[in-house]
Amino acid sequence: MTRALQKLVHVGCRELGLDAEARRDLQLAATGKASMRDMTEAELELVVARLKASGFKPQVGARPTRRGAPRADLRLIHVLWKKLGEAGQLRDPSRAGLNAFIRKRFGPVWQVVPADVDMLREHIQIDDVIQALTAWGRRSAIDFDWEEHRS
Repeated sequence: MTRALQKLVHVGCRELGLDAEARRDLQLAATGKASMRDMTEAELELVVARLKASGFKPQVGARPTRRGAPRADLRLIHVLWKKLGEAGQLRDPSRAGLNAFIRKRFGPVWQVVPADVDMLREHIQIDDVIQALTAWGRRSAIDFDWEEHRS
């Protein structure tokens, strides 16, 4: 919870246009401590309350961000799909579009298709999808820049 409150403080300061120095001054005024690292959860809540008093309105029920695929080979599928979308080759460049592509292209071959691409576990199936997407990219003359995606 402490980390979530720290993030909320940063979001509030950003929305109110406070820089790092102004944020530390606000924290010092609210808790007597300039560093969030030294604060307890209750003290962080005091800082959030001070931000709310200054006009910060946190979004209730904000959608959590989706984490990346759990495995590198599945992340590659997402990268290839994104590149095809950026090149204008897809009607639906969303995750739902990728799942629909996999169901339509491989459903008759595999018999059972997972509900989501990140549920793929068979290496042969994952390779089938990667090969299909790279072939589509080659047919569309898309240059997949692999250096951009290396960590």
